[in-house]
Amino acid sequence: MPDFEPVLLAGITNPDNHAIDVYEATGGYQTLRRIVQQSTPTEVVEIVKASHLRGRGGAGFPTGLKWTFLPDDHPGPIYFCLNADESEPGTFNNRILMEQDPHQVLEGLILSCFATQARTAYCYLRYEYPLALERLQRAVDDCYERGYLGHNILGSDYSLDVVMHRGAAAYICGEETGLIESLEGKRAWPRIKPPFPAVSGVFGKPTVVNNIETVACVKHICERGSDWFKSMGVDPDPDNPRDLGSHGPKLYCLSGHVERPGCYEAPLGITVNELIEEHGGGIAGGRQPKAAIPGGISMGLLRADEFDCPLDFAGPGTYQCLGLGTAAVVVMDKTVSMVDFLHNSCQFFAHESCGQCTPCREGTSWALRMVERIRAGKGRLHDLELLLEIGNSIGIMPGTTICGLADGAAWPIKNAITKFRDEFETYIRETNPTGFDTRDPVPALETIQLH
Repeated sequence: MPDFEPVLLAGITNPDNHAIDVYEATGGYQTLRRIVQQSTPTEVVEIVKASHLRGRGGAGFPTGLKWTFLPDDHPGPIYFCLNADESEPGTFNNRILMEQDPHQVLEGLILSCFATQARTAYCYLRYEYPLALERLQRAVDDCYERGYLGHNILGSDYSLDVVMHRGAAAYICGEETGLIESLEGKRAWPRIKPPFPAVSGVFGKPTVVNNIETVACVKHICERGSDWFKSMGVDPDPDNPRDLGSHGPKLYCLSGHVERPGCYEAPLGITVNELIEEHGGGIAGGRQPKAAIPGGISMGLLRADEFDCPLDFAGPGTYQCLGLGTAAVVVMDKTVSMVDFLHNSCQFFAHESCGQCTPCREGTSWALRMVERIRAGKGRLHDLELLLEIGNSIGIMPGTTICGLADGAAWPIKNAITKFRDEFETYIRETNPTGFDTRDPVPALETIQLH
C-alpha cells in the first residue's frame, strides 16, 4: 500500500493535537465552516450516501442510508447519540481518536448532526476512559468559545449543543437501544425493534446513533469528497447482491502475540497476514501462529491457515466467522490453549449478558459451566455437542434474542470447537480418561473446583 495516506491517525503524531489551536493550525474546522455556510443538510446526506461509508461500530450498516430513515418533516427534536462505549475486547481505536484527536471527532460529529438536523448530541462515553472524557469535554468547551457549537454556529442558522454522558461500565450499552435506555436513566436492556431509534429513540424522539470512527470518517468525506473515499477498499461482489462493498480507510487494533501491537490505519481489505507482517512486525519471538480473532472476540476465530482472510465487511464471513466487527485483531501463537481461550470468552459473555432474554441468559451461563467442567478435568466428549447446540440455538440469527450479544457469545464457541476439535477432544481424553465417553446427566449445581 505505497500510495495510501493515513488521515484518521494523521494528527496523533503531534502530542498537542488535542488542543484546539493546534487543530485549527492544520486546517481544522475549515470544512465545517464551508459546509454550514454553503451547503444544505440534504447535500451532506447525499455525499455520505455516495461515499458508501458503512458504520465502523460493528454492524457495518450504510451510514448515509441510516440517516434517511429519520421521518420527514418531523417537528422535532431530533437527537444524535455518539456511541463512545467502546467495550469489545481488543478494541481501542475510538479511545485513541478521543484522547489524541478529539477535535477531529467533534468536527465529524457536528457535520453529522448538521446533516441529520439534530440540535442536541449526546456523547455516551465508556466509564473506563477518564482521559478521553477530560479531552473531549475540554474540546467541547473550546468549541463553544470559538463558535463551533451553540447558537447560530459560525453565523449560520444552525444550532447544536453537545452533552457528555459517562456510562456505567456495561458491555450491553454498546448496543444502540441499550445505550438509549441507559442514557434515559433506565436499566440498559435493549429494546424490541421496531420501532427503530430513527423513529422512536431518546425520549421517544427520532434519534441517530453512530460511533466515534464513523463520524471521524464523515469529516474527511465532507473535506475530500465521496470519490476519494470510494477509491480505497473493496468494491461489491457483482455475484452477491447482499455485498455492499467495503470502502475507505479503517482503523485496525492489533494485539496479542505480535512484535508491534498497536492501532494501524489501512484501506479496508488488508489481510490478516499483511496486517501482522507489514504493521505488527510478525509473530512475537518468531514463534508459530495458531489463531486470530478477526474483529473482536464476538466475531469468532480464524486458524493460522486462514490468515489470508481479507479484513473487510465480507471477508471473515467467508471463513465461517460472524464478520469484521470492530476490526480488533488479536493474534495467538502456538502456546495458547484453545480450552483457555474458550473459557475466557464464555466467562466474558456470561458476565456481560443483561439477562433480559432467556436463551442468552441461560445459554451463556450453561456454556461457561460446561467449559469450566472441561477445564477442570471432568469434561465429556458429549459436552462438545452440547456446546455446539447452544451456539447454534441462541441469538438474533436463530431468532431467539432481542439483541446480538448472544450471537457474539455463540461464534467463539462454534469456531473454537469446529476449527480446533482435535485439541478439545485430546484435552478431554487426557484429563478425564475414565469418564470422557459418558453421557450421564451432570448435577446442575455441582461445584467445579478449577485447577
